[in-house]
Amino acid sequence: MWQALLKAIGGLLAKAKPVPTWYIEAHQFRVDTTGGIGRPTPEGAHRDGVDFVAVLMLERHEVKGGETRVFEADGPHGVRFTLTQPWSTLLLDDERVIHESTPIQPVGEHGWRDTLVLTFRQNGFQGPN
Repeated sequence: MWQALLKAIGGLLAKAKPVPTWYIEAHQFRVDTTGGIGRPTPEGAHRDGVDFVAVLMLERHEVKGGETRVFEADGPHGVRFTLTQPWSTLLLDDERVIHESTPIQPVGEHGWRDTLVLTFRQNGFQGPN
């Protein structure tokens, strides 16, 4: 399943911005509710400083919250939604939008939210866009 999803993301990016090579970094995040609250984006609304970002929901366990908010970088419009299903994917053009996720709270004894964030750069790892 995940291989097909990654191939589909690659196909979309190839159409959106044809470049010879994409440099891809993978970041695993587990945000848990130890202490009562978990903060998926403690820095608030932000850009990642890359060309594109894919956020894949892997699992949510006994939590509420975690609303994703995506806004125009240069305007007032945006959308809000919550990724709830495994493999739900958000694809962002990092040059055009800012994004954040609201805190999560436990609804049981211990909760967490697992995501895989893929960043795509056209000019190499940790280099300029």
